[in-house]
Order: sequence, then structure tokens, then C-alpha cells
Amino acid sequence: MHSSRANSFSRWPALATTLVAVLLAAGPGVYAGELETTFANASVARYQKHLAQLDAVVAFCARMRTAAACNPALVGPDDEVALELGGGVEQRRIGYDWLRILLARAGSKEEQSQPGANPAPPPVMKTRTLGMEELLKLARQRLAEDAQEADAPPAGPSYASQRASLKVILARREFRGEGEETVRERFMEWLDTALNEILGQLVRLGEREPWIAMAFRALFLGGVCLGLMWMLVRIERRARIRPVPAAPAAAGAHPPREWQLWLKDARAMAAENHWREAIHFLYWAAVARLESGRLWPADRARTPREVVRLLPGGDPRRQSLAALTRSFERTWYGGREAGAADYETALALAAALGVE
Repeated sequence: MHSSRANSFSRWPALATTLVAVLLAAGPGVYAGELETTFANASVARYQKHLAQLDAVVAFCARMRTAAACNPALVGPDDEVALELGGGVEQRRIGYDWLRILLARAGSKEEQSQPGANPAPPPVMKTRTLGMEELLKLARQRLAEDAQEADAPPAGPSYASQRASLKVILARREFRGEGEETVRERFMEWLDTALNEILGQLVRLGEREPWIAMAFRALFLGGVCLGLMWMLVRIERRARIRPVPAAPAAAGAHPPREWQLWLKDARAMAAENHWREAIHFLYWAAVARLESGRLWPADRARTPREVVRLLPGGDPRRQSLAALTRSFERTWYGGREAGAADYETALALAAALGVE
């Protein structure tokens, strides 16, 4: 049962208000009994049967116009009908206080003494007051229409025209591409939903177990402190070991002797065809040459690989130092035989580092 059927239960609020206003305006004491507020569960069929019974009660009251024939107790309890709306079931309450008041007014002594007379309207009312016969006729009309519409098949609202208008609007150039959800948007929506669910579960878990929330807080603060300490250590190391380009020697100044002594020893070993030792001396000549430019403090405890990592990745000298280091490690630590060609290659790499 859809909106057309549901409207039958709210179609007559104006009439019910008019009935109650007219009857109460007639004076106090029209209906002194308590209004029935009990609801009875009813199917649509039982609801229609109840409406037919109420129509018979109103017709009998209109014909007899006695207190017994117009007894409000004949209305029975209000109905609570299960309506099928939008694929679900909704409980709708239908009250009959308006009909009880009407019956009580129709069976009162005042109406019995003046059947068919129109009660005088109060001074504040400017509209015509309906007679009891008209009110009872309108009541039967309402009951009949409620029964007819309650038996109508469900007819949902049609939105065909609205859909067609919406398609025309979205087909315009300025709306092209709108409403098309991309894969990235769907993933971000899923991720956002998952994160919200996880955070919600953590919050509920923290409410049940406070110590878990305290542990997470401590872990978070500890991670932040460790991260800050690591950053400070990195900053301090970069400030202490700052690679700078080698400055040309000033005129008249004596150049450093240490790397030149290494180079002298390398040439002496090469003259005697001791290529392995010559490459060894060339490597240390290159390291001493870089240290003479104050690229880093001298420290013979560093390994060759650690020395290479002291140069930043963007420094053009790092590639030459790495190649010279590999040649030195293969011949000196790896025990590989070296020749004149290996020495010439190492000498070229050392020259690129300033060893000339």
C-alpha cells in the first residue's frame, strides 16, 4: 500500500477539525465522557470491516436520533493498521474521537428536542454552522471514501517527468562528466569509511578498557619523541660533516703534503710494476685529497664504503670515488691480480678527485 492509500488516513483532518469545532462551540457538556484512546491492531480487511460497521452506526443514529442509537461506545477502539509503504511495513494509527464527539452531540437532549435545527454559532465564528443532518451525512461520506481508498491497489508516485527533466539538464555541456565516480574516488570513499570504522572501534574499545587508550597514548608519544631525536641527530651530523666543493689553493701557499706523499708512493710502486700496491696508495691519496678540502674530519677507522656514503648523492665526485673504491677492494681485499691497465684506470679516477 503506497502513498495514495496512506493519504486516505490524512485526507479529512480539515473536516474532523470542523466537526469538533462546531460541536464544542455549541456549548460545554456536549460530550462529558472520556474519549477512547485504546488502539486495536487491524489488517486492511478488518479496517474496512470496521469502517462499514461505523457507517451503519452513523446511519442508525441519523435515523433514530436517540442517546442509545448514538452511543459513542458503539464506535469501538481506534485502529492501528499495518501499511505497506516503499517495500516496508509502517504502523498507522487512525483515531475516531471526531466521530465519538459527533455521535454524543447527535444523541444529546438538546439535539433530540430540536432535531434538524442549526445550533447558533458563537460570536467569534463568521462562517455558517452546519446542521446535525449535514454533519452526519459528511461523516458517512468520509467513512465511505476511506473504505474505498483503503481497498485501492497501491500506486506509487510516478517520477518519469522528473527523471526526463533531470536527464535533459545533465546532458548539457557544463554538466558533462559530473556524477561519474572514478575508481580513485570509490577507493578513497572506501578507505575513508574503513578508517572511520577502525577509529570508531578504537574509541569504543577505549571506553570499555581505559588502559588500552593510555597504552596507545604512551606509544604515540614515545614514537614522536624517537622521531624528534632521530631528526636532531641527523641535523647535527649534517652540520658537523658538511660536504663543500674543494677550494683552489691560494697563491704562494704550500699545498697539503699528505695526499701528495700517497701519490708519490703510488708512482714508486707503479715504476716497480707493483700494481696492487700502487692502486692501494692511489686510493688513500684520493681520500686524503678530499679530507684536505675539509669535506669531513679525518678518521682512518672508517671503511671504504662508509667514506663513499659521506659524499651526497648529487656530488659528481661520488661516482669516481665509488669506482676507485671498488677497484681498490677487488685488488687489495679481494686478492685479485692487477695490471698496468687497472692502475691507469685508477689513476684517471684519482685525477677526477683532484689527485694530480
